[in-house]
Amino acid sequence: MMDRRQFTTGVAGAMTAALLTGCQSNAESRTRPRASSQAKRFQPQRHAGFEAWVEGAFSRARAKGISSRTLARARPTLGFLPEVVEIDRNQTEFTRSFEDYMAIATSENRVSTGRAKLREHAGLLGRIERQYGVEKEVVVAIWGLESRYGTRKGDVPTLSALGTLAFDGRRARLFERQFQAALRILDNGDIAPRQMTGSWAGAMGHTQFMPTSYLSFAVDFDGDGQRDIWGADPTDALASAAAYLSRNGWRKAAGWGRESATGAVMPAGEAGPRFDKGPNYRVLGSYNNAQKYIIGVGVLSDLLAGRPGLRHQFGPDIHGMRLKDRIALQKGLARAGFDVGEPDGVIGPKTLAAIRGFEQARGLPVTGQPSLALLARM
Repeated sequence: MMDRRQFTTGVAGAMTAALLTGCQSNAESRTRPRASSQAKRFQPQRHAGFEAWVEGAFSRARAKGISSRTLARARPTLGFLPEVVEIDRNQTEFTRSFEDYMAIATSENRVSTGRAKLREHAGLLGRIERQYGVEKEVVVAIWGLESRYGTRKGDVPTLSALGTLAFDGRRARLFERQFQAALRILDNGDIAPRQMTGSWAGAMGHTQFMPTSYLSFAVDFDGDGQRDIWGADPTDALASAAAYLSRNGWRKAAGWGRESATGAVMPAGEAGPRFDKGPNYRVLGSYNNAQKYIIGVGVLSDLLAGRPGLRHQFGPDIHGMRLKDRIALQKGLARAGFDVGEPDGVIGPKTLAAIRGFEQARGLPVTGQPSLALLARM
């Protein structure tokens, strides 16, 4: 079995897928397209070399027992996706600072939406917690970071994305295995080829499962005969995430970790916050082993449960601004009529464009840069 660790992308990203999915209209637009625009960008194209690779992959699938009917249904949906190759070769999300990552992962909106989801799905989450022994806040935190509570599941055709990555050759064996697993999912009848969509890297559904993880851990929690992690109803996806953690050794009430003055985990270096690992730290790492992701899920789950978030206060950035200053600046720009996305304190392309627009509208020198002086004008 191949676990999700080999496909870590990021709030977190693909932050998510993911990891994390943060404020995609602002900070995350630097690293991946918005889910709502992916279908328009990621249109399968004809490519002779890719089509020859598909024929070979289909022959290997037949040898593994995939039906000719499934392959015939899948074939018209397949095409080469040049954007996937471009993104795979030019990923930048791993450079995001821990402070920015946590600002996105634990933003006011993400916390308030998560609490609303806990109330909306209280009965379902209670049943999942009783069956799998995974706290509901942890399940919802994963949901929030992986797909922003189902609003950023991705619209990229999964078979085409995985086939493109396998054909491209940089990680051919890894992605062919995922491609073959995706065909197996279709052969099992859980989803139709055109409905199988997700991130550019092949992660699918509310909780961004790779196909091999789906085959190993996805569950039909609502009993309708399909393990549906893609649809509007998150039941199967949330239960599948809990099943994943449970089977990887989750211990209820044991904790993921905690912020500590003497902790050995220092995601922002010695000047940043420190953390002790709890018994479930490793289990979250089996879902996504990025250090930022593990801590992001842990802290978000704490906040959703009513526990404190980070105590550490980060110092001023290169502009002399702290997180609260950057959030205040974004809120001021929004009040002035400029689109900054979600005010999360992370200065991304939308915030920079809003600053330029504000400066132009006010007859100020156009610097396009955040500053305390600009904040004072809000």
